[in-house]
Amino acid sequence: MTEADAERRLLALGLVPADVRVLVEHFAEADRRGKSSHGLVRVEWLERQAFDPRASPRLLAAGPCHERWDGAGALGYLTLAAVCRGVLDDPPAHVRLVVAERCFPTGSLGLWVRRLAEAGLLALLTATSPRRLAHPDGGPPLTGTNPLAIAIPSAGGDPIVVDVSMGAVTHGDVLAGRARPDELVPFGGPHAHKAFALAVGLELLVAALAGLEHGAVLLVVRPEHDPVPALREFAAGVRLPGDA
Repeated sequence: MTEADAERRLLALGLVPADVRVLVEHFAEADRRGKSSHGLVRVEWLERQAFDPRASPRLLAAGPCHERWDGAGALGYLTLAAVCRGVLDDPPAHVRLVVAERCFPTGSLGLWVRRLAEAGLLALLTATSPRRLAHPDGGPPLTGTNPLAIAIPSAGGDPIVVDVSMGAVTHGDVLAGRARPDELVPFGGPHAHKAFALAVGLELLVAALAGLEHGAVLLVVRPEHDPVPALREFAAGVRLPGDA
C-alpha cells in the first residue's frame, strides 16, 4: 500500500485531513524503521474497527508536573500525537507525568518517544492493549502485550530508543500473516514468566492511573547527563536499540 492509497482510504473513513496526515506519517515512519507490523498494513485493520472519526482528544488537567488527557473516542494515535505536541510546545522544567485515559490504539511507541528525545527530552512510555497474553502455564489471556518504550537523548547524535512488546510476536505480526495467533505468548521461552510479570506490572500501573479502559502513561524528564556517547564508544560500532 502506498502513502497515497492510505490517505485516500483513511479520508473515506471520515477522518479529517489533519488527522489523516498524522496517521499516514506514523505508519510510513514505522515502515521505514522496520516496524512494518505497525506500518501502512494498519490501515486495513482500522477499516474494520469501530471509532468516531470526528472525535478529538481532550486535555482534562494540566500542571507543571502532571497532565491528564482523555481520548474521548479519538484514535489513540491522535491522542499521543496531541500529547507530544503539547510537551514540545511547553516542555517540563524538570519532569512531567502524562496520563492518557481511553487511549487506543497507540501504534509504535518508540516513534512517539523518539520525537521527544530528538528535542532533548528523556521519555518513557507504556500503553495497554486488549488481553492477548496468557500465563506461561496456560489459561485465558490476562494482559495485553503492553509495550514499553524508552528514549534517551544525546547531544552527540541519534538518541537510543528502546521499544519492547512483552509478546514473542506482536498482534501486528498476526494481522500481517507473519505469525500464528498461538505464537502470541510472553517472550522468553523457558523464562517467559519474566515477560509475563512485566506485562502484568505495566497493565496494572496504567490501569491504576488511567482507569480500566486501555490507556497510556508517559514520563518526560529533562536529562542531567548524557550517557549515550560513552556507550556508543564502548559498543565499538555495534548496532544499538533504535539505530537505523
